[in-house]
Amino acid sequence: MTGTNRGFLGSGWIVLTDALGHFNADDGWAMASHVALSSLMALFPFLIFVAAFAGAIGEAALANQVAEIVFNAWPEEVAGPIAAEVRRVLAPVPGSLLTISAVVALFLATNGVEAVRTALNRAYRVVDRRSIFFLRAQSLGFVLIGTVMFLLLAGLAVSAAALPIPPPFGRAFGAIGLVVTSVLVVAVLAAAHLWLPAGRPPWRALWPGIATTLVTWLLAAWIFAYYLRSFANYTATYAGLAGVVTAMFFLYVVAVLMIFGAEFNAALGRLRGGTI
Repeated sequence: MTGTNRGFLGSGWIVLTDALGHFNADDGWAMASHVALSSLMALFPFLIFVAAFAGAIGEAALANQVAEIVFNAWPEEVAGPIAAEVRRVLAPVPGSLLTISAVVALFLATNGVEAVRTALNRAYRVVDRRSIFFLRAQSLGFVLIGTVMFLLLAGLAVSAAALPIPPPFGRAFGAIGLVVTSVLVVAVLAAAHLWLPAGRPPWRALWPGIATTLVTWLLAAWIFAYYLRSFANYTATYAGLAGVVTAMFFLYVVAVLMIFGAEFNAALGRLRGGTI
């Protein structure tokens, strides 16, 4: 038993150090900056497109609910300032898809998907030789599917809120909402690993990295929220940009952990293949 434990711990240490080494060699820190900035720049266009789409189908009121669902996965200290800005941005959006602003917003939203693709290709050490038209079409599909999915969830949330729920069951419905948000995060992360990179391990071998990302995300979100409450004073340093800087830093941490999850999967593959 002791030998087995040592073997397991030894293998775990080898995989961890190999993943960290390749993360650094693959410019993981710089790629995380790229993903964080692209994600933040894609967030507002995505929500603007969602608002335009919702207006086109006669459900303009769901746009704010979608924003709420998106920010449920963020620490409250990070989401609060950004959510307030998002509500201001969404207010004047016209309810038509046939506008230049919606088309531009859709294109900008796909840039966030492309940033994640580039980071995962680096982590899995593959060269993407697929057509640029295919790649953009796939990113567009991610955005459109995400739009429909978020609007469906927002519709369900609005319908549930309208139900006459007795007070004792209020917490249960709140917990259900948290579970739905968690499942959504897992689904998005799994879809990114499955379909964005040009090459990857078999789908069954993707879960260790995804689980690593999720566990470290939860820990990082808790630590970051505690840090903001107890020590950070971004307002004194960045004034009106404090909310944006806080969101950027949080997204950077999220991107680092997502890329590390892919590096972890790649390191496990090398261990199984006997190359480390």
